[in-house]
Amino acid sequence: MTATIASSPGIGRYCGPRLFALLALLTLCLPLHALAAPPEFPDRELVIGTKEAPPFAMKAPDGTWTGLSIDLWRQVAEKLGLNYRLVEEPSVQSLLDATKRGDYDLSVAAITITADRERNVDFTQPFYNTGLGIAVSVQNISVWYEITQTMTSLGFLQAIGALIGISLAVGALIWLFEHRHNEDFGGGAARGLGASIWWSAEAMTQASTGHRGPKTLGGRTLAILWMVMSIITIAVFTASVTSALTTRQIRGLVNGAEDLPRARVGAVSGSATTGFLDGERIRHRDFANVQEGFRALTSGSIDAFVYDKPLLAWTAEQQFAGSVQVLDTVFEPQNYGMAMPAGSRYRKPIDVAILEAIHDEAWKETLFRYLGEKK
Repeated sequence: MTATIASSPGIGRYCGPRLFALLALLTLCLPLHALAAPPEFPDRELVIGTKEAPPFAMKAPDGTWTGLSIDLWRQVAEKLGLNYRLVEEPSVQSLLDATKRGDYDLSVAAITITADRERNVDFTQPFYNTGLGIAVSVQNISVWYEITQTMTSLGFLQAIGALIGISLAVGALIWLFEHRHNEDFGGGAARGLGASIWWSAEAMTQASTGHRGPKTLGGRTLAILWMVMSIITIAVFTASVTSALTTRQIRGLVNGAEDLPRARVGAVSGSATTGFLDGERIRHRDFANVQEGFRALTSGSIDAFVYDKPLLAWTAEQQFAGSVQVLDTVFEPQNYGMAMPAGSRYRKPIDVAILEAIHDEAWKETLFRYLGEKK
């Protein structure tokens, strides 16, 4: 058969080019197939970085680690058949810096995926969606502090300015009516205007002794109108201030993200929260961890503490119950992921394992166990 094909010029001309093309195609496809195959993990113990961030990563007194992120990583490692050891870092920033250098094969904690961080490391698929929250003290704030805050607010200063402006205008009009007919407001422009303005202020506050006053028809008409109007104005002004103070006492100084610019705000240093606050031009005081920030809240040093809401809620419930509460508001959506050195060959299989894990019933049980969430 082989000799027959070789001796047949027609068949040789027909099969030769096509056979060569088929062999070349097979040769080219082999390397592509090899590249597309899942990469082999190194035959060694992987070094996994982490940081305490309850309830996502928690270290027991005996050195063992638990938490939502840690349990997820264990599930991924078991699925991929990986050996590993956990190494602790003091902060998220040091964790990311070490990951960028390649000190860790992977980092697992409560790591928010941001654009700045993505420039330095690679992230896996997000495994938890959250956002920033606000913690406040449940203890009553000092009444004097509330009074000071109210009296230095823009609305209060505007109201005071309006009252002073009207009082000056009424004093000037009284002088125009009276300075030629009433010696109490005469004696030169400076003396007369001063006396008229002083009388206007006395009439506004109902403190006039009555030993002097307008004598002309126009002056007395204006005086009556000013006295009536000042009574109503001061009554409304007093009621507004009282209402504002009462509302602050009942609702608290901070009730949402919109209140942060005029409050004393705290945050965890080096976290994604500080980047958000800086971007919004909200002044803040930085703390090493949530516990320090909550202690500042309870002592009255700050009015609000901003951080990832699940971490705030966990710490408030476990360590500061009855003294710190977390508001219902959630803002600045965030995603948590695992970090690895840029260009890691192992990102794809880990991504697949994470996606499979978070769509499993066991993940729902894990969320409920640590956070009380049902998803």
